Amino acid sequence: MNTLFHLIEQYGLLILFANVLIEQLGVPVPAYPTLIITGALAERGQYSAAGLLLTAVVAAVLADLVWYQAGKIYGRRVMARLCRISLSPDSCVRQTESIYLRWGARSLLVAKFIPGFASIASALSGTLGTRRSTFILYDAAGSALWAGLGIYLGSLFSTAIDDLLDVLAQLGHYGMMLVVLALLLFVGNKWWQRRRFRKSLEMARISVQELNQLLEQGIAPTIIDVRSPGAQQDGRIPGAVTISNQEIQTFAFDGPVDGEVIVYCACPNEASAAMVARQLMQRGYKKVRPLTGGIDAWVAAGYMIDA
Repeated sequence: MNTLFHLIEQYGLLILFANVLIEQLGVPVPAYPTLIITGALAERGQYSAAGLLLTAVVAAVLADLVWYQAGKIYGRRVMARLCRISLSPDSCVRQTESIYLRWGARSLLVAKFIPGFASIASALSGTLGTRRSTFILYDAAGSALWAGLGIYLGSLFSTAIDDLLDVLAQLGHYGMMLVVLALLLFVGNKWWQRRRFRKSLEMARISVQELNQLLEQGIAPTIIDVRSPGAQQDGRIPGAVTISNQEIQTFAFDGPVDGEVIVYCACPNEASAAMVARQLMQRGYKKVRPLTGGIDAWVAAGYMIDA
């Protein structure tokens, strides 16, 4: 444990830079403990608070620029990939896009305070064509607010943090084990939340081939598109009705209770579609199924879409 503290004291700026960079790239290694510890060291005079802030902001913006460029090149595909690897169950593309479309680049000011939002918002900025200079300006400001708060908390509670570090140092290897255990518990809790969220979405689904067969046979189920308005501009399944961002929690729907309803989105695991389907079931609808693979699977199968 003493070796770790020595490294932090000697190479704190480098460790901070690496920690913030990999966290913002999507690795579940929280950077806030490092920000707080180095903030406490800055209160001792071992580091400059301004230097710590600049280091954290540069690392965060560099990582976010990677996602911004990926969104610019690969579009919505990179956001879907981010949702698949994210440990945050509430980071579906639709939710992020709803916030971003409402507030624009200004949402980047608070993005890092919202679990699962920052990386997807950065990719979305590139996908929606936000100017690079505008993105960097707001992203840097948001990164400064996020990192600055961590450094400030470290300096504010420096005495308590010093006492905690001393206790961990006295514990030696056991102190290191406690740190590792805390990290494992953090990642494990995130994984469990995601697993529980995905478990709640389990229900019968319909494949794109089955839906196409129904349409060809003249059987017209009610089809609901729960993607954001921006995504809907790329085309919809023929006959689909839409639900806007503002209506996803309290949407109005007056279709026949005994009729078949198909819900689709563009989220991994059909997350938004399954949530809407669950709400419809709670309202008494019996024949509700999300579309496996969503609009992406429909398009990949070569089926027709309406502009």
